[in-house]
Amino acid sequence: MKIFFILLLFIAIPAQAKIIKSPSIAMHGAPKYAENFTHFDYVNPDAPKGGELRNSSIGTFDSLNPFIIKGTPAADLTFLGQNVLYDALMEQSYDEPFSMYGLLAETIEYDTEDKSWVAFHLNPAAKWHDGKPVIPEDVIWSFNTFLEKGTPFFKAYYGDVTKVEKIGERGIKFIFKDASNAELPLILSQLTILPKHFWADKDFSKTSLDAPLGSGPYQIEKVDAGRAITYKRVDTYWAKDLPVNKGRFNFDLVTYDYYKDSNVALEAFFAGEYDYRIENVAKLWETGYNAQPVKKGDIVKEEINHQRPQGMQAFLYNTRRTVFQDKNVRKALGYAFDFEWSNKQFAYGGYKRTDSYFENSELAALDDAPTGRVLEILNGYKDKLPESVFTTRYTPPKTDGRGNPRTNLREAMKLLDDAGYKLADDGIRVHETTGQRLEFEIVDANPLFERWVLPFIANLKKIGVQANFRVLDPAQYQNRINDFDFDMTIGSIGQSSSPGNEQRDFWASSKADLKGSRNYIGVKDPVVDDLIEKIIQAPNRAELVALTRALDRILLAEYYMIPQWHIDYWRIAYWTKLGRPSTLSGLTPAISDTWWAKETGETE
Repeated sequence: MKIFFILLLFIAIPAQAKIIKSPSIAMHGAPKYAENFTHFDYVNPDAPKGGELRNSSIGTFDSLNPFIIKGTPAADLTFLGQNVLYDALMEQSYDEPFSMYGLLAETIEYDTEDKSWVAFHLNPAAKWHDGKPVIPEDVIWSFNTFLEKGTPFFKAYYGDVTKVEKIGERGIKFIFKDASNAELPLILSQLTILPKHFWADKDFSKTSLDAPLGSGPYQIEKVDAGRAITYKRVDTYWAKDLPVNKGRFNFDLVTYDYYKDSNVALEAFFAGEYDYRIENVAKLWETGYNAQPVKKGDIVKEEINHQRPQGMQAFLYNTRRTVFQDKNVRKALGYAFDFEWSNKQFAYGGYKRTDSYFENSELAALDDAPTGRVLEILNGYKDKLPESVFTTRYTPPKTDGRGNPRTNLREAMKLLDDAGYKLADDGIRVHETTGQRLEFEIVDANPLFERWVLPFIANLKKIGVQANFRVLDPAQYQNRINDFDFDMTIGSIGQSSSPGNEQRDFWASSKADLKGSRNYIGVKDPVVDDLIEKIIQAPNRAELVALTRALDRILLAEYYMIPQWHIDYWRIAYWTKLGRPSTLSGLTPAISDTWWAKETGETE
């Protein structure tokens, strides 16, 4: 009898050991920060509280609900980054590829062998700004509402969840379709939680400028519709002393003033109307910061290197349009963009040409021809891929920078001839069989791109292609992008250090015709679909990197975009009233998050 009892105990121990209940979780390996950590390394834990941070934004806003497809939400109301009004279940650190630490959820629970579920246990101290506790019903309602009424992003991101249910007094359990989505526990931990009781008598699907109830470090103090918004730090914020928040959210007030024009915004900065700029225009950085406050040293200019993946900024083709359905046409048009000349003329040579969807990261395809594990992955699709995937690494066409890219234009004309597009009497190419004219419109909301676009259009005209550039107001532009109502646009596909479920929204066939998704290009490729699922299921970092490099090669080989440029540092100008941590995260400067107002006290 004694021996039988010992045997049962021996069998039970491994089963018990499978269950992990922890305040943190990492995508691969162990989290950087131990259970008893006091603060993130990229903050100043002794940063003083107080003062005001004044920000700028271009355009306008008409909504305080960033979770739906309708409307243009106000600044700082994001749902992919820090949302100052609402807490998420857990908080991401920004000096690791992908690790999460407890916030609303005190712990995360999962089974290391049976990966078909994850559970979160709420911190008993968590409460809304009205003093009511955050409860499991809030989590369940938020999740279901996002999927039912939120943007298409939510269905792509959380599509592998089949059920969410309450367990115990403060627990929530998410059950998955299967055990293959290794990233799902972490991206569920990013879930922003809304108060069910606040929304009980409101229509979540409609835009509103009424201040919502939150649980985060700030609440809305004042709204000037379309022109300005002010956030006030919550003195009684329930999580202000948690390790994930130590040294953060230091400003008493955070304001955003909206400007219609970037030039006006720059002058307002020099006039002291707001406190910092992250400059995205190289020419302005080189020539536009000669104002007196800069000369006197009241404004600091810094270039700070970072390790942030740059993704892809490019001219995006909408392949739903007949004119862009031929890959050879897409390839040909890329020869008309003279980056080297434009970079010299408009950016003082400050930009680097982008040649990867995962630029500035280890995830980018590296070698001229694939090798090792990347080659093994691609060989699994050999009969479905173009030969170029196996022989050469895509590089954008180059010029001598003199502004007359004859060699490239001749190559473009040859490709268009081979594709069946012949010059008509008016100088515009027409397909000899279908009658399709080679003409299209480039749309954007930023007039500053015009100086880059017009030389491109001029080169296109030389090869028999008619294009025009149209600047739309931000709201109209967003609506047209959501509806895929464009030929070509200038856009960015941002990437993280740990790609996963969001790749479905970028490239999956199921999202190509779903309005509001981020598959702007209209990609429909079963090989890409399969690779996305393998990336999501990657068992370790090495496999994730290899799979992503394979995906990069395939996307590049299809010429879905004409790559533009990137830099691997931040250009930050700020008034000396601001203090910052001595060490910043390599992924974000986190100005409104980790900086402080010096007049409240000096500390480094």
